[in-house]
Order: sequence, then C-alpha cells, then structure tokens
Amino acid sequence: QVKLVESGGGLVQPGGSLRLSCVVSESIFSTYSFSVITWYRQAPGKQRELVAGIRSGGFTNYADAVKGRFTISKDNAKRTVYLQMNSLQPEDTALYLCNFIPGDFWGQGTQVTVSS
Repeated sequence: QVKLVESGGGLVQPGGSLRLSCVVSESIFSTYSFSVITWYRQAPGKQRELVAGIRSGGFTNYADAVKGRFTISKDNAKRTVYLQMNSLQPEDTALYLCNFIPGDFWGQGTQVTVSS
C-alpha cells in the first residue's frame, strides 16, 4: 500500500519555480497525532540530503542551501505537504522524496531538473 505520493516535478529553466506536493495516505495521517514530514533530495552520485521539514505544530526547518528560496507548508485537510521552490538553480536538480516520521515511510519521489 502506497503511503506517500509525490508530484509536481519537471524540467524548469534556471531562475524558475516549481511546487512539489506530497500526499499522505489516510491510514498513517490519522494514526499519528504527532508527525514530522520532510523533503529530501538525491542527485546522481551524491548522498541523500535534507531539504526542508515541517512538524505537526507547524515548526519548519530548512537546509542552508535552500533558505530564502524554498518554502514548506501543509494543508491538513488535504493531507498534503507542499514544497514551493523558487529561484531554482542547476544544483537543485535531483530526485525529491517525501518522508514521514513516525514509521519512516517514503514515497517514490518526483524528479526535478533545472536546465537551460
């Protein structure tokens, strides 16, 4: 059973924007009163790295590389976490994955490619 589904990736030119979505299944969203949902990314040949996270209470954290450019938010009614990415650069190219804690659930990811 798929727990997390990411979407919104694509090809964008440098300086462009994308909004990623991570939909959490009802089965896990309603099970845990506290959760942390985090966006990670993994580029070819590189280690997976944290991009941004959001807790149940709304606290957010960001990697230094994306501060001021990316914004994480959530809509509980839609069980969805968003990652608004602005001023994208070629170094942002990666597979973006969503993670849900507790449980350490992962989605399949959505590819973001920044290229002219």
